Amino acid sequence: MKIAILGYGKEGKSAENYFKKSGADIQIFDDFKNEDLDKIDFSGFDLVFRSPSVPPRAGVSSMTRYFFDHIKAPVIGVTGTKGKGTTCSMIAGILKAFGKKVFLVGNIGNPSIDILDEAAESDVIVYEMSSFQLWDMEKSPKIAVVLRIEPDHLNVHKDFDDYVNAKGHIAEFQKAGDSVIYFKDNKNSVKIAEKSAGKKIPYPIIKKTKKLTELLNSLKVPGEHNKENAEAALLAVAEFFEVSLDELIEKDFDKLKDSLHNFKGLPHHIEFVKTVNGVDYYDDSFSASYPSLEVAVKSFPNKKVILIAGGKDRGLDLAPMKKAIFDAPNLEKAILIGETRLKLAENEDENKYILADDFYTAVKTAKELAEKTDNAIVLLSPGAASFDMFKDFYDRGDKFKKIVEDF
Repeated sequence: MKIAILGYGKEGKSAENYFKKSGADIQIFDDFKNEDLDKIDFSGFDLVFRSPSVPPRAGVSSMTRYFFDHIKAPVIGVTGTKGKGTTCSMIAGILKAFGKKVFLVGNIGNPSIDILDEAAESDVIVYEMSSFQLWDMEKSPKIAVVLRIEPDHLNVHKDFDDYVNAKGHIAEFQKAGDSVIYFKDNKNSVKIAEKSAGKKIPYPIIKKTKKLTELLNSLKVPGEHNKENAEAALLAVAEFFEVSLDELIEKDFDKLKDSLHNFKGLPHHIEFVKTVNGVDYYDDSFSASYPSLEVAVKSFPNKKVILIAGGKDRGLDLAPMKKAIFDAPNLEKAILIGETRLKLAENEDENKYILADDFYTAVKTAKELAEKTDNAIVLLSPGAASFDMFKDFYDRGDKFKKIVEDF
């Protein structure tokens, strides 16, 4: 069998390793522009797989499609603009507490192809699904979770409608016995849920029982958004066990509470780093868009936030991000960094921001301000990509932690 793989990132390398085991002849296409692919003759290949960021085209499949065609275990798929990794981790943690063997794949954990031959029918797949992975899907998971959908990846998708339509494939091909859990206060999430032929379950839950409230309050990770993520996770687990949420809570309250209480959050997701001279430092380097930044700032309503924000200029409209920063009632000062710093500062109150030319200066300035301000925290939540100053968001977060640890 002759196979072409378009792109040689993490997923492409996993695909190569997987198919080499069966003796396939693999050809890697790595150094190309997407528009040049139409000039390449793929007729001599039995299978052609694209990497997630390569747009779909006729005759080209993806590893996600291949996985869904061959996996025997049930799949819980999670998509959204933010919160996917957290919600997936919560679902996986709860299911493990119930003794299930869980594989966490997709954007979080391993490429799905890595575990295709290992997963048994009795296991569970929790799949974090990006718009790129969903782009050309023709199958949907048995349980779909649709978090908030906001503009993102518009430098790759042709427009926001294309992005929403791609996300929509998580529910579009569901059957009558399937279910979709969706964020009811977001019109795009509702639009996606409406595509499902299965059971539609909205959240957040308005009338919470005393026990559900106690479960949500047991979370150690900050922010209302994490309580919402926990609701989505609990609903997904209830659907998996085919019981109502009330029944699940009544029967296994202690198990659920322990699982949520022990959830530490993900690295670089509003992650507590350290307390220095009475000031708490939080790393939210994963924040690459304004909705994530807005959520992070809102997670500390009773604190004065010294915010470090800004990054790669991707040509997006920065007005919503400026609003998220400068209209926040708990903002004490914004330390602006990266390529977007001047645009973010433009026409804003000079008392509300400081421009920093390098990252160390930004963190040091934030420290000095916070130590002079009662009830202050320092929050790195850039709301932008990292590639102007760092290798990736991991590098950005790790450098922040290193600076703070050295204080």
